[in-house]
Amino acid sequence: MRRLERSWLTALAAAILVFAVQSQTADSTVASTYKVPRTSWGDPDLSGIWPGTAMVGVPMQRDEKLGLRNVLTEEEYAAREAQFARQEEQDNADFSLETAASTPGGDVGGPVSPPPHWLERGDPQHQASLIVDPPNGRMPPLTDGGQARQAGVRAAREGRGPADSFTDRSLYDRCITRGMVGSLTPAIYNAGNEIVQAPGYVVIRNEMIHEARVVPLDGRPPLSPAFKQWVGDSRGHFDGDTLVVETTNFTDRTNVGQARHSDKLKITERYSRMDDDTLVLRITVEDPETWTAPWTLELPLQRDDGYGMFEYACHEGNLAMFNILSGARADERAAAAKR
Repeated sequence: MRRLERSWLTALAAAILVFAVQSQTADSTVASTYKVPRTSWGDPDLSGIWPGTAMVGVPMQRDEKLGLRNVLTEEEYAAREAQFARQEEQDNADFSLETAASTPGGDVGGPVSPPPHWLERGDPQHQASLIVDPPNGRMPPLTDGGQARQAGVRAAREGRGPADSFTDRSLYDRCITRGMVGSLTPAIYNAGNEIVQAPGYVVIRNEMIHEARVVPLDGRPPLSPAFKQWVGDSRGHFDGDTLVVETTNFTDRTNVGQARHSDKLKITERYSRMDDDTLVLRITVEDPETWTAPWTLELPLQRDDGYGMFEYACHEGNLAMFNILSGARADERAAAAKR
């Protein structure tokens, strides 16, 4: 959880341009221009620490005015650089309790803001959005069932306060999970990813909320559909030099983006090593009961074996849950006393 070294940022920006324009040929590019090293037992060697920190700030969905274009012009890139500079200036601003109440929530110095050293802002990128398919960089429309599910989630909250029960807090607040896609895509902080390999297995460890999946590569069938898990049940194989991980058996209690998915969700990850220090991750989301079509996002991960993968102990959330609930009960007693 630290800022990436600047020495490779120029190369990374150039690589992003290639990925954005030629994403559909990533696997053939690997095969033709780079010889992926092998483990001692013969699998493509993808092991290492691959943070996504540099991509923090690239939006999931593309600005509609960009249309089918996923590469910023130099003028647009300059505007993004200016935006990052303004954010850095704000992050370095003095924190004053006297002005906290008038500072917007979420802004550094605001009432619910962490100190700026908690946050990872990334670096300006030419890539306009993480979503690369559909070509417009936008999530497909929700199905009728998907729309009804979102309405049901909202209806379940009607008439409830923000802390009537611990169930009124998000899974993220409760230190349980951000969901698989939420843990794989960089945002806020803890954007580290580590791949560990052994004969017949790959372990994919995400720094965000301590997710670690042990992925068998031996062709075994997935778990029975009766078994549902927060981050599903993963099975993997190598397609040439690309690691393919297919995950099913999700619960229907997590989100992808802002949408609550169904338990028919399937996520396919493809990890393609482009050179010694760059790993391209493509994530395809399929849920016919939520979206009208599958959609795919892509981001380059830059190897950094010196990156600190910190334990996500989440003690703040554990303590906060008691304080949030007890504070809400105190507010209720105070309100009742005024009647």
